[in-house]
Amino acid sequence: QVQLVESGGGSVQAGGSLRLSCAASGYMANYVSMCWFRQAPGKEREGVAGIWRDGTTTYLDSVKGRSTISKDNAKNTLNLQMNSLKPGDTAMYYCAGDPRWSLRERRPRDFGYWGQGAQVTVSS
Repeated sequence: QVQLVESGGGSVQAGGSLRLSCAASGYMANYVSMCWFRQAPGKEREGVAGIWRDGTTTYLDSVKGRSTISKDNAKNTLNLQMNSLKPGDTAMYYCAGDPRWSLRERRPRDFGYWGQGAQVTVSS
């Protein structure tokens, strides 16, 4: 059974930090490529940060320099450290995984496995 469970969301003031975690269970090969997405009300889901088979990472321009994605294979967790948060970062955050080794784009349609989401609210 494939399962991704996010934790660490919450409310924070602008300039603050949050660390999101995603615990993965089931067949680990389904999580070769992993990504954090977010979706704000009335907006499309966008890929915030991705970590790929070779360990390289890519980021949405608006979070670059403020966020770090990491993967702990021993603990089967995916993390997203977010610093200097802005009200524009307010959204539901989702982790997603896929077994394909070739992925390099943070496109929602490319990911087959999703968590239920964690709310992040940043107040000014």
